[in-house]
Amino acid sequence: MHDAAREAGGGPARVSVPELPTVGEVLHLEVVAAGLPEVLSGAAALDNPVRWVHASDSAGVARLLNGGELLLSTGSGWPQDPDALRAFIAGLIEVGVAGLVLELGTHYRWTPAVIVDSARAHGLVLVVLHHEVRYVAVTEVVHRLIIDRQTAALRARDEVRERFTALTLRGSPADYVVQQLAFTLAAPVVLENMAHEVVAAEVPPAREAEVFADWERRSRSAHQSGPAGGEAGWLVVPVEARGTRWGHLVALPGPEHAAGRAGVLQQGAIALALGRLADGPVDEWERQARRRLLDRLLAGRFASVAGASARLGAAGLPVAGRRLFGMVLSGVEVAAEQADAAARGIGGRVIIGRVGDGSGLGGASAATLLLSLPPDEAFSDAAVAEFALAAAGDGAVVSVGSAATGLDEALTSLQEAIDLSRTGPRGRRTPQLRRADDRPLVRLVTNLRADHRLLEHGERMLAPLIEHDLRRGGDLLDVLAAVLAHPANRTAAAAASHLSRSVFYQRIALIEQLLAMDLDDGETQTALHLALLVRRSAPLGR
Repeated sequence: MHDAAREAGGGPARVSVPELPTVGEVLHLEVVAAGLPEVLSGAAALDNPVRWVHASDSAGVARLLNGGELLLSTGSGWPQDPDALRAFIAGLIEVGVAGLVLELGTHYRWTPAVIVDSARAHGLVLVVLHHEVRYVAVTEVVHRLIIDRQTAALRARDEVRERFTALTLRGSPADYVVQQLAFTLAAPVVLENMAHEVVAAEVPPAREAEVFADWERRSRSAHQSGPAGGEAGWLVVPVEARGTRWGHLVALPGPEHAAGRAGVLQQGAIALALGRLADGPVDEWERQARRRLLDRLLAGRFASVAGASARLGAAGLPVAGRRLFGMVLSGVEVAAEQADAAARGIGGRVIIGRVGDGSGLGGASAATLLLSLPPDEAFSDAAVAEFALAAAGDGAVVSVGSAATGLDEALTSLQEAIDLSRTGPRGRRTPQLRRADDRPLVRLVTNLRADHRLLEHGERMLAPLIEHDLRRGGDLLDVLAAVLAHPANRTAAAAASHLSRSVFYQRIALIEQLLAMDLDDGETQTALHLALLVRRSAPLGR
């Protein structure tokens, strides 16, 4: 982590040093303000940090300075020749003084034009004092201020170092480190990978659309050397260790910090780099960040569709102008790297949500996915099978929501896929592939899931079976699901329920008795099927 922090626009960042007062601050100190200071030149450079204050009337003072000093003078020892005065001012500029303060009245009644012109030509801060000021008092006050601030800065740096060292020792995930950086800096902070895709971010919800819009292009611009026309005030620090760079931390404009904004960001970069070393070859950044992103979307934890869409785009999943499909792969382990490679193989991108949560049929492990494809890319059954095989290998049960454009429709597609994954196979599809397009009743339930009347219908119809199963640890709901999945074939239904035919028929008789209904009646089957779909479409985590 030896690279300097950089600001958008290229080159090392010009980072102000918070423990040093600026020329402007010094001029506002009571001891200086009493001299009625007037800025004759360099008003744009009043934020120059003052490293020290030096009082001297010597014409050769420049050779005694190291740069960053605020020079106080009465001008009594300055040369009289205009060319020599110009050379005197040029020497001060060359050594890099923070500014020049000239007291009028002792030697000069007014400022010589050659001094003013030379200072203006080079942007040197030139201030005149119209009343006499005790320079020794000025140096005492400013030096005490510098020392006090440096002491406070050291304490702040120690506190920041301890905080992020503790995060490293606890193995805190990347998104939490980024959250703590944003809290410390009181500004949005983004962690991106080497492809300029957002891995983790802490941004106020109201600013997500603004911050993440066209992120990749803006980030690449901010990383270019030389004038890039990028985002002013972006502070960029690499996350790297042992010759390997994994990405960058980007802090957007915010208030100064006692420990220095760049210093805080670098401590966060160290914590993240050590975490990556501990992870070894496994890319936990991508796994955790994208999974949590999709889970937050499913939980409705976003302020606006525009902001969430921009956040997805910044994470590498384009939304605008794309065809989006919600998917669930059940019964197999799904690796994020394989899924992403599979999506790229058909011209798309994918992010994976909750994995291994038991949301699949029969409690099997399941992964939720949101797939983004070009608008003209057909996602046929063959393409689905090819994607699932590449992403998870053989044996996956694939549930696919309807095609969507825009985030709202995409979330509905995701919920359709989740609902499908919790039901048995029906229709012409094989047991390994289920599409929401073939299950109109599932789509209806997904779209009306928030309607209290639908929920009441499900509870009212299934209450006797639910209460029986809860009291006795029974399986009547599973048997009912098998019957409804094979309404015209009781042999297949018995096999699906993993019960002998005699026991299976006993369960059917008990269900009919508890419900006071005939399971062979078509309308009854439809009503019960709807009620069961409503129950099984409960949100994740219920």
